[in-house]
Amino acid sequence: MPKCTISETLFHWQSQSTTSASSPTGRRYIEHERQENRVLLFVREYNKVDGITQPYLSLGAVRYVSHEGSRPMSITWKLDHPMPAGFFLKANKMVVG
Repeated sequence: MPKCTISETLFHWQSQSTTSASSPTGRRYIEHERQENRVLLFVREYNKVDGITQPYLSLGAVRYVSHEGSRPMSITWKLDHPMPAGFFLKANKMVVG
């Protein structure tokens, strides 16, 4: 789950703990459109339920908006298509609760 789901079309995500904006991975995230790469976002509500690994939900292609911090980077992505309303409500409930 995201640390913070901003809206149906803006998604806040944290990179791995070793990723900085100047690292090759960080640069790839920031410059993905200029480099003509697509970033696809897959999320899941729970890692496991009753010992069974849960499936991912594809939220589709996203575009870099901004980032804060380093190691990890907190990145805001813009989704090409709004996330399903039910998932958006669950994501926000989990962040608050």
